[in-house]
Amino acid sequence: MRWALDRAASLLVLIAMVAGSATARGGPAGDYLIRGARIFDGERLLNDSDVLIRDGVILQVGEVRDVGGATVIDAAGMTLLPGLIDSHVHIISVEMLRQAAAFGVTTELDMFMHVQLARELRQREDFTRADFRTAGTLATAPRGHGTQFGLPITTITSPDEAAEFVKARLNEGSDYIKLVYDDGRGFGLNFATHSRETLAALISATHDHGKLAVVHVSDQPAARDAIELGADGLVHIFGDAPADEGFVELIKSRSAFVIPTLSVIERLGGGSDQFAADAHLAPLLTDADAANLKSSFALPGAKVSVGHAKASVRSLQEAGVRILAGTDAPNPGTVHGASLHRELELLVECGLTPPEALAAATATPAKAFGLSDRGRIAKGMRADLLLVEGDPTTDITATRAIRRVWIAGRLLDHDAYRHKVQAINLAARQLREPGRMIISDFEGNEIAASFGLGWAISTDELQRGKSTAQMKLIDDGADGSRRSLHVTGRINPPLPWAWAGVMFSPGTAPMTPVDLSGKKRLTSWAKGDGRPARVLLFARSFGYMPASQPFTPTAEWKHFSFAVSDFRDSDGKDIMGILFTGGPAIGPFEFQIDQVSLE
Repeated sequence: MRWALDRAASLLVLIAMVAGSATARGGPAGDYLIRGARIFDGERLLNDSDVLIRDGVILQVGEVRDVGGATVIDAAGMTLLPGLIDSHVHIISVEMLRQAAAFGVTTELDMFMHVQLARELRQREDFTRADFRTAGTLATAPRGHGTQFGLPITTITSPDEAAEFVKARLNEGSDYIKLVYDDGRGFGLNFATHSRETLAALISATHDHGKLAVVHVSDQPAARDAIELGADGLVHIFGDAPADEGFVELIKSRSAFVIPTLSVIERLGGGSDQFAADAHLAPLLTDADAANLKSSFALPGAKVSVGHAKASVRSLQEAGVRILAGTDAPNPGTVHGASLHRELELLVECGLTPPEALAAATATPAKAFGLSDRGRIAKGMRADLLLVEGDPTTDITATRAIRRVWIAGRLLDHDAYRHKVQAINLAARQLREPGRMIISDFEGNEIAASFGLGWAISTDELQRGKSTAQMKLIDDGADGSRRSLHVTGRINPPLPWAWAGVMFSPGTAPMTPVDLSGKKRLTSWAKGDGRPARVLLFARSFGYMPASQPFTPTAEWKHFSFAVSDFRDSDGKDIMGILFTGGPAIGPFEFQIDQVSLE
């Protein structure tokens, strides 16, 4: 028992050590002279030259004679690029920003994230991760796209609410406003969406504050409405049909931009699994990352196809419409940072030249989103830089041969990141092996777990419910142990599926699937008030509806054991969360859990 916990804990210590090493390299900016590199400055290819970095900015581009104590890096035969910009992501955790940086993506433009996470990330300076801008809470209708993910968000129902809605988002810290104008038809789904009048009011209110209004669409008629009403850009290309001549002329005349997100659209049809095995990228991918890059999703009745989407991008590019590279990571088939390299390849397949594709991930999005200090290699610019082997201006896949990444003049420690990935993979492989592993014995001074994100309160507040829960460690353990986790709360109406309790997340981010297939049973000691309680298992294959097993914690400690297969025949390969909750009966509840294990 203790051996299994110590074994997992040692892996966590290793992960913490290598992560700490990377953080240490995120200190003061160093002085670097990158000597003799082929330079793509964000718009054009320069002759082989030097770049001097000092105090986090580019001090000089050209022949540098006075090194002045700078660390010299011989870059002969290599290409220096501005740090890449992914113009469409969703940030769920700080680890995703670190992951992006490891692949040379130094800025991410988020299109919907939790406001509190954005606030916390902005409160601490961290040069081991990509910088970001965010739309914060998207503008959607009640039961519209964006409401299905569980985050409690404000929705909008009429044009009269637009001005106040936009003002509230900007006060929360939104850098631009993302509007959802999608009834789901393109993907064979059925969502509520804004009226044309509400969309117009939202765009107008956003422009009144001098901010960009970008729109999520999935079909060409919606895209036409958005551009006609003054949207600055589309955050996806539609794929229900190739762009017609009238639409191409319309968007060109309005000088709007498009972020195609082909790397996620291609996974609708399966796509290719070869990208995940790329020799340059594989050492930076966890097993879970590689599996996600190979994952695909099919939506019955979907009209969107990657063929239509690529044909539209080709037509838009030929007409001179601005194309911005974005991935929609971390959706199925995508990974932060890595997928932008696939997106560049897909853009070239659509007819962009390699330099045009590189511009779509550097200077073009910087200009479109008003990021005046990045996206270019020029004097005075922020020293976000990517050094690669070979020449991506002739072979776009050369962006994957990463040699160095600088974030505001700080050199990223790739060795530390690779070691971290190895440690994560080692821990994950043990979870796939037979044998017992204790998730938590609650013996320490903090509520901790041997792997994963750990424990957190989870309630139906996410679905506008009113149930509540609290947790704390107490000095009353099971089976002769010292402590346990005490959970109290109340199940309240009106939701028929109300819940409140404690959730264990096995992944490194909330609701990230983890392969636990080597473990066949979930066990725990429990005691409580004698009222029925439940264990809910969340798995990607279940969608957003967990499977449930009942248990009744009584006044004396009792050992409970649940077969993983009892939870809707789960094979354990995609577990996202394990929730101990009161209910389903309405009213107060109280229970303790201890020595929660997988075996």
